[in-house]
Amino acid sequence: MTARLKGLVLGVLATGLVAGGVQAQTASVPARGQTVPVGTVADDAADDPAIWRDPRNPEKSLVVGTDKKAGLHVYRLSGESVHFNPAGRVNNVDLVDLGARGVVVVASDRNDPARALLKVYRLDTRTGALLPLGQAEGGAGEAYGVCLAVIDRQVHAFSVLKDGQVVQVRLDLGRDKVSGTVVRKLGVPSQAEGCVVDNRTRTLYVGEERAGVWVFDARPGAPAEGRLAIRADGVQLVPDVEGLALAAEGRTGGWLVVSSQGDNAYALYRLPELTPAGRFRISGGELGSTEETDGIALALGRFSRAYPDGLFIAQDGDNAPNAQNFKLASWAEILRAVRTPTP
Repeated sequence: MTARLKGLVLGVLATGLVAGGVQAQTASVPARGQTVPVGTVADDAADDPAIWRDPRNPEKSLVVGTDKKAGLHVYRLSGESVHFNPAGRVNNVDLVDLGARGVVVVASDRNDPARALLKVYRLDTRTGALLPLGQAEGGAGEAYGVCLAVIDRQVHAFSVLKDGQVVQVRLDLGRDKVSGTVVRKLGVPSQAEGCVVDNRTRTLYVGEERAGVWVFDARPGAPAEGRLAIRADGVQLVPDVEGLALAAEGRTGGWLVVSSQGDNAYALYRLPELTPAGRFRISGGELGSTEETDGIALALGRFSRAYPDGLFIAQDGDNAPNAQNFKLASWAEILRAVRTPTP
């Protein structure tokens, strides 16, 4: 967010007004945990998280987060960093649990702004270590976002470039190596970053920062055209549109969550129709609030007493006096708060 835009947003928040005088009701939810700050201080560094839920012992679940100036952290739910991979300028991250084939982690590599790469790792779920498998081409341009899907038993990565291009790459995973094949190119009209895939319906959601959220068919043989399904209207969703996360319920239901960075909030939409279903902020607790959130992540299921029905994680862009970090919140608490929001 530019300094000028941030100033305008803060002025709007001070008056409690958005979009021509309409005030959006926004619930307040406290953070129940946080990670240690990233190693890069006095800079915009923490960016995007991804969650691996341990199905056998959920309290031992892990979170992978990017320090986009330095590399990848792996955190425990306590917030402790148990592993760091010095990958340099990696912007976004996602992971997929392939069962007996292991947990695959993919980060968008922007070390060369003219050549996007996908850095691929296998996550050692016992130690938290990231084991490098190699890299795949992610398109000509600056890497920004990445999200993963499993389509017909194959892992597909969607490499979102800063200029709005989206390159779909099929990842061919060996035991200790990886290769990638570009199968399709998509795109949105201007700068994009956040994305998420609903594996049930094979739907790809891509956030265009100034405009809203686009929907595409994620299947590699499908037409490349998408539609702008959610508009950044300045009330429910205030640009910049940043991270996207999805909570699947049943065959097609659940929630899409979008980082409404322009007013430090998160917008909820009911699946599959994408009906607006409330908003919330992380604030009011002992661990502080989140501001200027880039990446978010969401996983359902019990993690611990603090997160009995799911875990929501958001990057905190202003964790002063410390470096940026990631805040953890209870999904159950979010849903309760959204049902009884306060302005």
